[in-house]
This record gives sequence, structure tokens and C-alpha cells, in this order.
Amino acid sequence: MKNSGKFAWTWTIKEEALDEYVRMHLEPWPEIMEEHSKAGIRDYSIFQNGNQFFYVFHCDDLDKAFAYLAESEACNRWNAITSKMVVGSFDFREAVPITPMREVFYLE
Repeated sequence: MKNSGKFAWTWTIKEEALDEYVRMHLEPWPEIMEEHSKAGIRDYSIFQNGNQFFYVFHCDDLDKAFAYLAESEACNRWNAITSKMVVGSFDFREAVPITPMREVFYLE
């Protein structure tokens, strides 16, 4: 199967943080948007189903993108806030900060 170049994953957000998490993503910091673009992430969407969130974006080099974001001061400030809202946690300095879901179907 041809790869779409999309990456997706899910996270569960803590019930007590749900409203703030949604608010932050409805009004993202401009520097966060810029840093993700500079990292090579594009066509990024987040979908909500209760406290379950589904994330999908295009990226040509995921390792390079995550390495860039790990060094971003703005992203580290954002992640310091949002990682406390997620069941579990994430850190772009980890070997695999986000485990992408396996793509099993792609219609071009």
C-alpha cells in the first residue's frame, strides 16, 4: 500500500481539563502554529469525541519534525501546560513522544 504521508494518533484528555484543552486549541498561540509549520507539519487537524481526541497531519520527515519541536521554546511552554491535561503524558525529547497509529487504508 502506498503511504499517504499522514500521521495520526489519539489521546484521552482528563475530564477536569477538557474545557481548557479545547479552549487552548480553539485559540492556539501564533508561535505554536509557526513552529509546527517550520517543523514541516502541515494540514493538521484535531477531532474531538467526548474526551477522546484524534490528531492527524501530513509530514515528510516525522523524526526531523519531532526533533525540531523538542528544541522549540514555545512548544516546550505549550507542552508544559497541555501534557498535564493528557492521560499519560508526552515529551518530544522521548525517543517516541507520540506513537502514530498504523495506516491500513489510503484512497488518493
